[in-house]
Amino acid sequence: MKYSILIISLFCIMNSTLAQNPFTQPYQTPHQTVPFDKIRIEHFEPALLEGIRLQNEEIEAIINNPEEPTFDNTIVALENSGDIIERVSTVMGNLMSAETSDDLQAVARKLMPLMTEHSNNIILNEKLFARIKAVYEQRQSLGLNSEEMVLLKNTFDEFAENGANLQGEARDTFRQLNSELSMLSLQFSENLLKSTNQYQLIITDESLLEGLPQSIREAARESATEKGLEGWRFTLDYPSYAPFMEYAANRELRQQMHQAYGSRAYKGDELDNRELVKQLANKRLELAQLLGYPNYMAYKLTHRMARTTEAVSQLLDQLIEAYTPSAQEEVKRVETLAKSMEGEEFVLMPWDWSYYSHLLKEKTYQMDDELLRPYFPLEQVIDGVFGLATRLYGISFKANPQIPVYHPEVTAYEVYDRDGDFLAVLYTDFHPREGKRSGAWMTEYKGQWMDRKTGEDSRPHVSLVTNFSRSTAERPALLTFDEVETLLHEFGHSLHGIFARSTFRSLSGTNVYWDFVELPSQFMENFATEKEFLHTFARHYQTGELIPDDLVQRIVDSANFNAGYLCLRQVSFGLLDMAWYTRTTPYEGDVESLEREAGCRTQLLPRVKGSAMSPQFSHIFAGGYAGGYYSYKWAEVLDADAFAHFQEKGIFNPEVADSFRKNILSKGGTEDPMTLYVRFRGQKPTIDALLKRNGIKQ
Repeated sequence: MKYSILIISLFCIMNSTLAQNPFTQPYQTPHQTVPFDKIRIEHFEPALLEGIRLQNEEIEAIINNPEEPTFDNTIVALENSGDIIERVSTVMGNLMSAETSDDLQAVARKLMPLMTEHSNNIILNEKLFARIKAVYEQRQSLGLNSEEMVLLKNTFDEFAENGANLQGEARDTFRQLNSELSMLSLQFSENLLKSTNQYQLIITDESLLEGLPQSIREAARESATEKGLEGWRFTLDYPSYAPFMEYAANRELRQQMHQAYGSRAYKGDELDNRELVKQLANKRLELAQLLGYPNYMAYKLTHRMARTTEAVSQLLDQLIEAYTPSAQEEVKRVETLAKSMEGEEFVLMPWDWSYYSHLLKEKTYQMDDELLRPYFPLEQVIDGVFGLATRLYGISFKANPQIPVYHPEVTAYEVYDRDGDFLAVLYTDFHPREGKRSGAWMTEYKGQWMDRKTGEDSRPHVSLVTNFSRSTAERPALLTFDEVETLLHEFGHSLHGIFARSTFRSLSGTNVYWDFVELPSQFMENFATEKEFLHTFARHYQTGELIPDDLVQRIVDSANFNAGYLCLRQVSFGLLDMAWYTRTTPYEGDVESLEREAGCRTQLLPRVKGSAMSPQFSHIFAGGYAGGYYSYKWAEVLDADAFAHFQEKGIFNPEVADSFRKNILSKGGTEDPMTLYVRFRGQKPTIDALLKRNGIKQ
């Protein structure tokens, strides 16, 4: 009797604890947004365990259903399961990137294996797969619409391509590999973040700041003051690192910064990622071959527009052939300028490239980032980008301070359609912090989906995150032109999420093929060089003067500056990705050796010993781009072709914009991406528009 009372008491305590856990209750916030103000570290684990328990019950209900397997009682039931797990994993994953801490990382290390094991248990559930397979084999007679057919195929493929057909020891191996990969990826990210934060350059002699604009000096001074230091502080965060490399006249300090950046997670210490890189690549190879694929990239391409490694190689080869002559000529021009200043014996090194390129650009076009910055205060750029969406699609944005946010610098906006209907919540988070990884990205805290019974459209909660320079005591946050393009890029991803209008969550918004997902983002970058767009917001932060026409023309004229070099740089990343993931045998050699061989066709400057890309290449080792980094260039072909259509009809043409929204931005992954693209464009894309845009082809 005492034991029964004890068990009941423990059960009551557990239920009481879960009842107070924000993850396990309906969110009592505007638009049911994440209650960040109520979530604590101690909430993640019990909520995840409860989510696993509930989804296990949902899975049991599916496999024990006495009725014959149908699309609704099996495929849709599975699609709609696991709501609490989705909540916990989404918040945890996003905060790990945008606002992490030692405590959160410790929780993630503990929970990641549990999530992986749970996912494996579902994928490798033989009874569940048998029902899915039964529905799939009847697919032609079920009368499904196109979106339902895609969901059915995706569900079957997800199980088949994740080991559902494996038996015995192979199943156990697959399960183990998945678990190990999740932990290795997490460790890779943690090492890189810590290695990035480990370095700082403190300058106390002002003469060493020669060349650096006042705005960069002010930011570095404030950075030092925040740390209780004298002088000027520079870090490897991009808003600090990139301007230093572009403007600092002191070559020794540029070299020091470059080598610190290039050796992140590559110093032979406890944060070194070399072994993790090889383990990640080799375990992914083992996983792919376990499923019957020759290599990991072939496995990933089953759900990509490119389809085959041959198609990817063909694109990269075309780009190398088309852009190499221009790239080599660009390097010669920069080198000639450097030699004219430093002497004929001068050897142009990677830490010289940004500095002398900047000087050449300034000399050729009288163009300098610092000349443009005053016209791009962050708040005005936001207004301009939001205004662009209003002009193209009729939507509007309203900040709502009642929506909880995960950091005081985050702003939450409600997004409304032209008819006043609520469309989405958009979170914006613009500045670097120590708990935030570098780069810029878009993600979601809630995807869009539609209730098939009631027709209720559950709208998405989208997040846009960047690392732009902060304001200082003397001036507001002023963006470089590259940062304006970055904001447009991530906003394009955001629109893809905001406009989502699908029935099923797993097919909505950015849930599309990886080589299609960059089309909406890269498409938006095209507006950065359009005078009609710039004139809507680019005013001097002090005088209010509109950006002069001659400065806009210089932006346009200089748009293709070093286009060949930049293209080959992106291609080199794609080749490195292929080098790791088209291997058919494990790699145990030297990381730098593999990189040297992979990049020999695109190498334009001397290699620097002690620097390596792979240990810091998060996209392909800790992100979703393993075997898919070529996607950026693939999508660039699409975006150039798509924008050419806008240029033909008028860049603000409402009919073309409406077609782009209807056929690309709203459809998500509900149909084959090439079908959607042709429906918008009227034809398949070619590389011609990209070559013309970059000035490679007249």
